[in-house]
Amino acid sequence: MIRTVFWKDDTVVMIDQKALPYEERHLVCRRYEEVIAAIKDLSIRGAPAIGVATAMGIALGTLHLSPVSGGEMKAAFNRICHEFSQARPTARNLFWAVERMRRCFDETFASGAQTVKKVLVAEAIRICEEDIAINRQMGIHGRLVIKDGDHILTHCNAGALATAGYGTALGVIRAAREEGKTLHVYMDETRPILQGARLTAWELVKENIPATLITDSMAGFLMKQGKIALVIVGADRIAANGDVANKIGTYSLAVLAKENHIPFYVAAPLSTIDMGIKDGDGIPIEERNGEEVLTFHGVRTAPEGVMVYNPAFDVTPNHYITAIITEAGVAVRPYEETITRLIDKNCQGSGES
Repeated sequence: MIRTVFWKDDTVVMIDQKALPYEERHLVCRRYEEVIAAIKDLSIRGAPAIGVATAMGIALGTLHLSPVSGGEMKAAFNRICHEFSQARPTARNLFWAVERMRRCFDETFASGAQTVKKVLVAEAIRICEEDIAINRQMGIHGRLVIKDGDHILTHCNAGALATAGYGTALGVIRAAREEGKTLHVYMDETRPILQGARLTAWELVKENIPATLITDSMAGFLMKQGKIALVIVGADRIAANGDVANKIGTYSLAVLAKENHIPFYVAAPLSTIDMGIKDGDGIPIEERNGEEVLTFHGVRTAPEGVMVYNPAFDVTPNHYITAIITEAGVAVRPYEETITRLIDKNCQGSGES
């Protein structure tokens, strides 16, 4: 199984996704600032993977704090958490991980610095292991929407590389394949960073899952030809009403799927759902450097002086979404009710109150 990010010998190790598909190499982060840099420059990306990396980065930063007083340690810990919270604005899992590590710190602070450090490392490793288990459970729920022989369209990369391992949207596809179903995956390139062409294609080829690469603009034509049975994507943040923020271009696919009467599914862990945001209008959308659009693999493809607009994500309104697949089950309309029910079910199952 592809392990995207993991803890090893008091370092955070991650696959360098900027090097794929040409080279498979790992980044070894010995300082928390290196983890933040990897999140910012997309060496690691995908909401769940960012969440795991954030938890491990916070643990790493705290682990290397010099002996200080309790008050100084708390101040340093809060500074590290704040720096991570500034890394990328849209991925809910980043903030979820910060919140979880803060709770862990507060619960163990009175036990002393050495205990806090050990507990934070253990918590970060636990978050990583939980993510893989959650993805597998999501796959069990989601594989039911895939029929034998289906041709599936996916966008961006929501596979093992976007998580600690296994994947969300691709995890559903993997689970259906493991069940013995035959299937074929279409993935669009996903401009401007080409996560579909570079990363999803790499994963599917590596695991010998039949797949065809298309340009982003071909999706509607394939749908009209009857070549797509369903669409499955991941998510970076989901509002309480089921509106979904995902990689730019997702909204277009959802509209095309609706026009062509094709089911459109979102696969994401409950940690991606932000119950504090009522609807998609409240989701912060990251705007990235225009060089990503102006160049292609380092070669400039647009004239000097042209302006660029480069939002990294868009928001798909809930009425375009057939269902949201989570580790606790599948949410359907009305999403406010079914999402709340799944969250309550998950809390009861984990013993939380």
